[in-house]
Amino acid sequence: MSLTQTAAIGSNETGPVRKKPQTRDLALIWSAATLSFLLALWLASATFGWVSPVFLPGPAKVFAALHGLVFTGFVDATLAQHVIASLGRIFGALLAAIIIGIPAGLAIGTSRIGKGILDPIVEFLRPLPPLAYLPLIIIWMGIGEASKITVIALSMLPSVIISTATGVRSASKDHVHAAQSFGASRSQVILHVILPGALPSILTGIRIALGAGWSTLVAAELIAASRGLGFMIQSAAQFLVTDIVIAGILVIALIAFLFELAARFLERKLVPWASLR
Repeated sequence: MSLTQTAAIGSNETGPVRKKPQTRDLALIWSAATLSFLLALWLASATFGWVSPVFLPGPAKVFAALHGLVFTGFVDATLAQHVIASLGRIFGALLAAIIIGIPAGLAIGTSRIGKGILDPIVEFLRPLPPLAYLPLIIIWMGIGEASKITVIALSMLPSVIISTATGVRSASKDHVHAAQSFGASRSQVILHVILPGALPSILTGIRIALGAGWSTLVAAELIAASRGLGFMIQSAAQFLVTDIVIAGILVIALIAFLFELAARFLERKLVPWASLR
């Protein structure tokens, strides 16, 4: 085979790699087009009266409500105060889910006894909607902040546990055997080989857990809350203040999207070999 043919084959092999930026650009274009279409449809619906403003106010009214939330507030709190209250509950629940979930996932992935003990609990908890055990949490823990954080943490926990256990099981056997051949103890193998190998899966589980936490926030803030985005949305819905409801939903979506971007950035920094591209 000549050098020219070899070079041609090499250029063909690297062709798809060079097209990746174009593929990403195309996806961004389609995403922007989809959002523009939805916004135009929403604006047309408000302009031509296809849907009653009571049920779907126009973009201008929603953004006016958002402006009022920032500077005037709603139900005795500004938007910043509602956001801070909700973020405190989300972060508190996420911290609890990580502290409990990662060791539990390690136990399930590395020990048959751990799997036998913890796996039934996880599989029992995983399909339950938060509203199912919300009354029980109120009975056990009262109506304070602890019950709100507990409900959100329980919705996050299965994702962290399952992703950690999956990452542990997928750890490279060659790396484990190599560490053992150099005299590494079981704890050293878990800490320096298995856990770093499971890190991409753990980060993915945390991202999924954040989504579950935001979806549970509204239910959690039904428990005698006086501040929070979920509480704000529920209070506005009771009085059919639909523009406030939509504004609150948009704020939650924006914060969740920023969290997703931060999680992806962290993933690229910590596990560049496994990050999404």
